[in-house]
Amino acid sequence: MEKRMNVVFLSLAQVSDINGHGIYSDLLRKFRNEGHHVFVVCPCNQSRIHTSYEEKNGVVYLLVKTMDIQKTNPLKKGIGILLYERQFKQAVKRHLNGVEFDLILYVTPPITLAGVVKYLKEKNPKAISYLMLKDIFPQNAVDIGMLSKKSPIYWYFRMKERQLYRQSDFIGCMSLANVEYIRSHEWYYPKEHVEVAPNSIELQDEGDVVSKDILRKYGIPTHVPIFVYGGNLGKPQGIDYLIRCLDKNRNRQDCFFLVIGSGTEYSKLEQWISRNTLNNMKLMRGLPKKDYDQIVSCCDVGLIFLDYRFTIPNYPSRLLSYLEHKIPVICATDVCTDIGRIAETNGYGYWCESVRPEDFTALVDKMLCADRKQMGERGYQFLKRNYLVEHTYELVVRHFSKM
Repeated sequence: MEKRMNVVFLSLAQVSDINGHGIYSDLLRKFRNEGHHVFVVCPCNQSRIHTSYEEKNGVVYLLVKTMDIQKTNPLKKGIGILLYERQFKQAVKRHLNGVEFDLILYVTPPITLAGVVKYLKEKNPKAISYLMLKDIFPQNAVDIGMLSKKSPIYWYFRMKERQLYRQSDFIGCMSLANVEYIRSHEWYYPKEHVEVAPNSIELQDEGDVVSKDILRKYGIPTHVPIFVYGGNLGKPQGIDYLIRCLDKNRNRQDCFFLVIGSGTEYSKLEQWISRNTLNNMKLMRGLPKKDYDQIVSCCDVGLIFLDYRFTIPNYPSRLLSYLEHKIPVICATDVCTDIGRIAETNGYGYWCESVRPEDFTALVDKMLCADRKQMGERGYQFLKRNYLVEHTYELVVRHFSKM
């Protein structure tokens, strides 16, 4: 049995209760269930006035008062990210100064927590720092035209990115393509300390088959296969291409397209739908997670979209929801990510580059003729072999035995 550790988790995602179901709460719950002492440092709900310190269900939560950077304009988001480091550091100094940590666990985005990690490592020289790399910034912002390499802002963020990597004893990446990217672009970082540690979840009890009444509740048809996209609707998702794909398939009667989400580009999609008479598609804002999960479980195909301009290999976490609910996927992405190649190689999905809507349409035709139940089962088995919290947990804690 490994040592009982004090684990601090830093994230901009609001993790205020690890009893929920998600990539962070599931992993932290695994650490707690294995007997470790877990401390979560994350932004508090924006309705709160002050930073708060509380303990529940065997976990300490340090909820830091910050600016709201979710689904806001780029300027406000940039300022908020710049302030994160100081706000987190002050909160940690005030509330966690007396705790000796063994593991410092953190995720990107943001990259501006390097100073917090450095402070924690100086206070806890024997601790292992482990970065779970979810996003490669600022290069992703350059790829889609949100930042220029000529801008001093870019070079500031690039400096912070390298500082964060240098503070990390190990970097866990979403896929092999991410590992290869870091190894080739961050020459100063030890290659053997970069590994695949993908998004992972705890499987839920399958329980009873979900009734299609949830579809009727939201006015979604039940007589044709449903292609569902669920998640963020922002610039990284290439919403212009999504609109072109929907437009290309607007007259189909053999399937239905359902888009559920929110984000900076939501209004663009909403305006396009309002200007057109569309009988085979529906746009919905973010739903309660329970309803969303029930809807996905009643759908037939999951959709993943990424802007074709990306030169960094994104690996969206929404894939896990599709695999968990045993539905195959269509990935329309850039050529650098391997999410589509992995899906095709393992028989649970199809891939096309997100440039020509005709290519997406061809995959819709192909999926309608495929054995979707068999493909969904393959995806579910792939999830069980690769994307469970047990795998991520064991990857992280094995470094303690090595050191």
